[in-house]
Amino acid sequence: MIYVDADACPVKAEVERVGTRHKLRMFVVSNGGIRPSPNPLVETVVVPDGPDVADMWIADRATAGDVVITGDIPLAARCIENGALVLKHNGEALTQANIGNVLATRDLMADMRAADPFRQGVANRSARQIGRGSWTDWNGPCARRRNCDTDVSNQARRDLCHCVGAVFLDQ
Repeated sequence: MIYVDADACPVKAEVERVGTRHKLRMFVVSNGGIRPSPNPLVETVVVPDGPDVADMWIADRATAGDVVITGDIPLAARCIENGALVLKHNGEALTQANIGNVLATRDLMADMRAADPFRQGVANRSARQIGRGSWTDWNGPCARRRNCDTDVSNQARRDLCHCVGAVFLDQ
């Protein structure tokens, strides 16, 4: 299954195309404001308003073999603990090996932002800058495929990782 943290997710349509190609059930989870997909494989889940309610819904259900698409680092950490494969919107794979550093960096940056009352950094980035372009080759050949094993049971997960530019290493 694929779980998409849909609040502010720039790649919902791309994930749906890849999931449909592999006939994977998808849950698009948000607290409202998104258009439901007519695709029978896509279930739109609207959770009540509240901080991290969508994250908790995903974290409670994601298990080994599932793929979670999110930019939320604490949610990613919880899903990794449950054995799920986690990908950021730009295709970066979050794993047991790197989630500690990513969490530490997130906390450090939050502290630095809190210490800068003038906010002199760049406020907004475009979709291209956050990596949406890496989803555009989801159906094309992948030069990274040589780094994957040939286990057919993992084909859908490998292809999903390839389409976002991540190298899938069997976990």
